[in-house]
Amino acid sequence: MSTSAPGVSDIAALASEAGLRRIHVFAWRDLVDVEAGGSELHADRILQLWAEAGLEVTLRTSYAQGHPERAVRGGYRVIRSSGRFGVFPNTVLSEIFGRHGRRDGLVEIWNGVPFLTPLWARGPKITWIHHVHRDMWKMVLTPTLARAGRAFEHRVAPPFYRSTPIVTLSNSSRDEITDYLGLPTENISVVHPGIDDFFTQGGERSGQPMILAVGRLMPSKRFDQLIRIASDIRETVPDLQLVIAGDGYERPELESQIAQLDATSWIRLSGRVSDEELRGLYQRAWVVASTSLAEGWGMTLTEAAACGTPSVATDIAGHRDSVDAGRSGLLGTDLREVREQLEAVLTDTELRTQLSRGALEHAARLRWSSTAYGTFLPLAQDALRRL
Repeated sequence: MSTSAPGVSDIAALASEAGLRRIHVFAWRDLVDVEAGGSELHADRILQLWAEAGLEVTLRTSYAQGHPERAVRGGYRVIRSSGRFGVFPNTVLSEIFGRHGRRDGLVEIWNGVPFLTPLWARGPKITWIHHVHRDMWKMVLTPTLARAGRAFEHRVAPPFYRSTPIVTLSNSSRDEITDYLGLPTENISVVHPGIDDFFTQGGERSGQPMILAVGRLMPSKRFDQLIRIASDIRETVPDLQLVIAGDGYERPELESQIAQLDATSWIRLSGRVSDEELRGLYQRAWVVASTSLAEGWGMTLTEAAACGTPSVATDIAGHRDSVDAGRSGLLGTDLREVREQLEAVLTDTELRTQLSRGALEHAARLRWSSTAYGTFLPLAQDALRRL
């Protein structure tokens, strides 16, 4: 094995040793889905590197409107079939009857609702849990469905996974999985996401104070709260600009809120942007903010850090690891504190410069090649135990 940071060749060597060549991956959504976010981006980056290492990877997800049922992306196969709820039983049945072909290893991405692989799947397998949903259920479902979803995640599913290797993105998410789901800490591997080399310093900062937020427009992100916070800050930072990049079903409500605040001249909902546009926004922003209620990892915060942009975010699992508090950004225990910290970063040049320097140092430690290897390792270890 290489003594430097692990990469594609190390994955290939480990896969050969463990007898893993054909890997099937189950996910709720694909990257091209209109509601795709950090979870889907995380999977895509890892599976591309696994494919580059010579693995035959098949990703099975739900149907994505406007996209074919079968495709190849980044060297791995994608099968999109069934709706949001039907994808779970249909994926299980298809796998049991061998419709996806043979497999040597299985990866399940538990995004609120699991595929219950320990009940029916034999052979090497692992489960990725980016974060627990807990309070998110009531924000996106009716009260009855929310109670059912929370009970399934909290009480019904976890006992089946007590012997399954789990991979999560941060130490704080690991602690939450242990505390809330009751899964053994010793079975949980923490593997931080990487950052694409594409995200770098460059360009010029905005001539006006600018807050950037990035993510799906959905209740758990609490963009409505960020808009209220920015409106308050504008009383002391009168030329403040707020840009929210991303799309989602909450857009009409946010547009209405912005109109009611008479803020259309300084708050912009830019929609889903290209990678080049996103990098430009990171480079222009004075600070990147997240008022999210739950995250497995603040990927937008670390991408911004690679561009030298500090962050201010809620003190939640996931954010605690993606932000090096006090060095690459600041964490607020409540929205009042988030407001105070945002105002401080926007008005204190010395603080902003210090945090920008720390952001670059923090980002330099995060690489996708290490993530892909670290995520594959528990699957290989499970395979080797079975030999």
